[in-house]
Amino acid sequence: MVFDRIPNEPAFAGIPTFLKLPYIATFEALRAEAPDAVIVGAPVDMGTTNRPGARYGPRAIRAASNLGRSVRHLGLAVEPLRVLKVFDYGDAAVVPIDLERSHAAIRAKVEEVARLGAVPIVLGGDHSITLPSVQAVAAILGQGNVGVVHFDAHADTAPDDWGSPISHGTPMRRLIESGAVSGSNFVQVGLRGYWPPGEVFDWMQQQGMRWHTMSEIDEQGFDAVIEKAIAEALEGPTAVYLSVDVDVLDPAFAPGTGTPEPGGLTARELLRAVRTVALAVNLAGADIVEVAPPYDGPGAITAEMAHRVVLEVLSALAAKRQTA
Repeated sequence: MVFDRIPNEPAFAGIPTFLKLPYIATFEALRAEAPDAVIVGAPVDMGTTNRPGARYGPRAIRAASNLGRSVRHLGLAVEPLRVLKVFDYGDAAVVPIDLERSHAAIRAKVEEVARLGAVPIVLGGDHSITLPSVQAVAAILGQGNVGVVHFDAHADTAPDDWGSPISHGTPMRRLIESGAVSGSNFVQVGLRGYWPPGEVFDWMQQQGMRWHTMSEIDEQGFDAVIEKAIAEALEGPTAVYLSVDVDVLDPAFAPGTGTPEPGGLTARELLRAVRTVALAVNLAGADIVEVAPPYDGPGAITAEMAHRVVLEVLSALAAKRQTA
């Protein structure tokens, strides 16, 4: 069935939903549409430890989706929004001064999407939002039944940040501690720089976590590393959650982020990797985080990149549906 609600108005006119998708305000209305994938905003940056601004990420990513809805992925030869039923479910009801209540709102909204059997695609926000998002998906699919492929410059497995257990530096540790994801199925790609310290890596090793540094990518080749990461995430689980921190990219491609780290992936490498993962797995959900518009470059290139990451996910889902 072709889902055809392509609007006639220009991409820059009207309400700025993601790719001018229909906006759905209530769970009842969303359930009636039987969606395949749903965009959810998580405008939170109370968990940042360096430069704030990621709370404006969802708005910037939506604004960057200036192609309108009539899009065709040239490599996959698919028009994702004519194949899939995709909606913009707006933002979680976050509380600007309360990270825990904000996480609860994100968890509830993402769980609503997952309960319908749709793929939640969460626009962050700082990386702390992956904690409630994955917990929501695991609540539906079962604790430990979801693997994670996590693209990031940083491991985000600190025990705490200045005594706070919840921040953008701690979500992966909290996820594993909660039982939502098994450590052995939590796979990180793109780590580099000068953090974390040895004791944090020791904890990661004790949990059975797997990680692939930029040095390993340089030595073994990116495609080989991605193939390995997918296999590791699926050793047991039947579904994978994909989390992308834009700082996995070299700052030349994504300057608009809170904790830039030189020496990262190129835009082309990341888009290919996201497409590869989404094509290879049963995708339980995805997020793109740490877009901080106040530091973005000319043309909002970081927000544009984040928008394209989401399009790669949607196009891969559509390509699989089209060939099924």
